[in-house]
Order: sequence, then C-alpha cells, then structure tokens
Amino acid sequence: MPPIRNKNKKDLAEQEGQILLAISDLQNGRIFRVAQAARIYSIPRATLRDRLNGTQQRSQVRANSHKLTQCEEESLVKWILDLDKQIESKFSRKYNYERAKCEDPKIIQEYFDRVREVILQYGILPEDIYNFDEPGFAMGLCANAKVITGSDRYARPKLLQPGNREWVTAIEAVNSIGWALLSYIIFKAKKYTRLGWFEDFPDDWKINISDNGWMDDR
Repeated sequence: MPPIRNKNKKDLAEQEGQILLAISDLQNGRIFRVAQAARIYSIPRATLRDRLNGTQQRSQVRANSHKLTQCEEESLVKWILDLDKQIESKFSRKYNYERAKCEDPKIIQEYFDRVREVILQYGILPEDIYNFDEPGFAMGLCANAKVITGSDRYARPKLLQPGNREWVTAIEAVNSIGWALLSYIIFKAKKYTRLGWFEDFPDDWKINISDNGWMDDR
C-alpha cells in the first residue's frame, strides 16, 4: 500500500522554500550545523542532509517506474505527432473473407497462367473472352454516411429506411476488347408488369422477373 501523503502542494512548496533557505545559510556560514538549520526552519534533518549531498527535489526527478528513458519518450511523442499528419479517420467497409484470401499475388498469377494456357490451347480470340458479373442488392436498405448537422446536436442523425427489402439482380458482361452485352435486370415478382419508373431505364436494358429476384434456369 503506498504511503499516505498528508501534505498538499502548498505545504510542499513552503517546505521546499525553507529547505533552500537552510541550504543557503549553511553554505554562506550563517549556520554551522545541519541539525541547527533543520530546527530553525522546521524541516526534516535527513531531508536537509540529503539535499546538501546532491539529492534533487522529488518533483524534479524522473520516477523510477518509467519503462522508457527520457530520450525514448521524446522520440515516441515526436513519432506520434508526425504520424498524426499522415493518417485520417475513414469508415470501414465489410469485405468477404474468401475474397480477401484470393488477393494473394501468387494465387492470382497462377490463375492467369492457366487462363493463358487455355487460350493458347484452343485458339480463343480476344473478342470471345467475356467477364460476367452477377451482383445482387436489396432495395430499400440504407447505409451509414457522414452528414452535416448543427454543432449543438448530440445524438447521431437518423436516416429513415423504407420497409421494402426486395432483392434485385443485375447481370453485366464485357469482353476483353471492351464490348459489353446489354444490361439485364431481374426483379422479384410473380407477373411481369411494366411500372412507370421503368421508363427511366435506358431503352436497351433488358428487364425480367423471377420468384426471388435471383437468376434461375428460365
């Protein structure tokens, strides 16, 4: 258990002043004995003797429990301040674990090596090489975003989310020379009905339906 310190900062400052006066009197010959100086200035004799022998005031001495040296601490502070100029806070985004594993350069290179071998083996032309993507997304879902609000507002602002959670699939295909197939959109529905907002789609887009909004054999 640490010792109980009864003296406040004011008392400690007054005692330090008394110690400095006692040291001055002893060094200038106005007082000849440590015990006499300690009694006159009402300070501990052992403390006065230690200060005369070169011991520094405790508040000016580095604590023994520090893990780093003074130089190491100053270097660490400088590094943190320099780092603060190079970084900024951003929103994170979810990323599929299986996709992250496929970002290994060795795995990617092996894949393209196999693709090149197949192209050479069967004489496939660049215009016959397509990349297909089938992204799906839920209608009516809101994402977190930074917005501008009054500085006196404490709670996070709310963004209303519609109740519609229907799934929609978009099919895109582009070949290696840059030519793309027409966009193909699949909505969840039992019966195809061309709604008014469909008119905002480009004329060459293809729209179809399925029971769940996904691509199926039909």
